[in-house]
Amino acid sequence: MMDDKQDHERLKTELWGLSFKNPVMPASGSFASGREYGEYLDLNCLGAVITKGVAPIPWRGNPAPRVAETYGGMLNSVGLQNSGLEVFKREDLPFLEDYDTRVGVNVVGKSVEEYVEVVKGLRGHAVDFFEVNISCPNVKEGGVAFGVDPDMANLVTEKVKKVADKPVIMKLSPNVTDIVAIGKACEEGGADGLSLINTLMGMKIDIKTGKPLLGNVFGGLSGPAIKPVALRMVYQLYPHVKIPIIGIGGIRTWQDALEFIMAGASGVQVGTANFQNPRVMIEIIEGLDSYLKEENIGSIREITGISHQSVNR
Repeated sequence: MMDDKQDHERLKTELWGLSFKNPVMPASGSFASGREYGEYLDLNCLGAVITKGVAPIPWRGNPAPRVAETYGGMLNSVGLQNSGLEVFKREDLPFLEDYDTRVGVNVVGKSVEEYVEVVKGLRGHAVDFFEVNISCPNVKEGGVAFGVDPDMANLVTEKVKKVADKPVIMKLSPNVTDIVAIGKACEEGGADGLSLINTLMGMKIDIKTGKPLLGNVFGGLSGPAIKPVALRMVYQLYPHVKIPIIGIGGIRTWQDALEFIMAGASGVQVGTANFQNPRVMIEIIEGLDSYLKEENIGSIREITGISHQSVNR
């Protein structure tokens, strides 16, 4: 493995009272807990590791086929399969404790009580922050995602914050008519930050059979195809909240990451691109640092949200 250890002073970032080496981290679900990527990059060099979704009990996930390639990206219908909280604490957390990087645990649930159970179960453990995925279906309310209703998003945030001993970041769904309303509802509920966007809903047809290709019919669209939508939502939300935003969606180059930062993101997550290039995050970190050096910019913080300054309001 190449030596990735370099001091990128310009990229140091402060979020939620925590210091990060840089603003680059993997998106949940694309990186597991980092173990499989260890032969390709040094996890110590990332701003943080965001784990796969963790539920109170094991989730089996959706029926196969679960993944389909599409133009400009991919569809996945994995269904947040995971081994549950106890296995995560026993196997994944000890592995991550060996690394000098921030750890964010992605939390999933099918009810408000399940979100609360995971966060309570991780109190006192080596976790730096929680990322709460409110794109999950609310089983008690007919399967509608928590993140499409401001009142429900506010409620989940409020309940989780009451039991959390670390900062709480709410991960927003793009499958809404007003991302600002959802983001503000989470902020009012006590969220320390927001990450957006999760995947867009999509599907693919098998033209040989005439049937949906994915076993669950619909899946989440990720990859370069969703970047313009994600960038728009980050830009749109930034002026309306006071808490930090983490930008996600189609980031595969340092230029992509820079756009999100200029739109208002204090950090970025890289997802689908990791499947194509396991070292993509290291390349993004290096590219961002070179850009700041060439432009004589002392800190990445100086250009966060800069695109808003040139717009007449």
